[in-house]
Amino acid sequence: MAEVAPAAPAAAAPAKAAKKKAAKPSKKTGPGASELILKAVSASKERKGLSYVALKKSLAAQGYDVEHNSAHVRRAIKTLVGKGALVQTKGTGASGSFKAKETGEDGVY
Repeated sequence: MAEVAPAAPAAAAPAKAAKKKAAKPSKKTGPGASELILKAVSASKERKGLSYVALKKSLAAQGYDVEHNSAHVRRAIKTLVGKGALVQTKGTGASGSFKAKETGEDGVY
């Protein structure tokens, strides 16, 4: 009998298809939390300032998803108070009441 060479393994396993990375969703356009907060507080006519709860209601009325972005709102408030754009009239941190800082003649905070 003729010797039969063992069958060569099927050509190397076909190369696996490269995994495609999921495309990142495009960044939302529009004003950020800080801009919306400044707009809401400056539009308020409250003498003692706008409370945190009222501010969240105002943002929700403008179409901002406060429930899912509450951390962004708190961080934006703390940042604006630190920069001096907002004045905290009551409370500490992100709770309490806030007023927009009075602008000078040049319109800069």
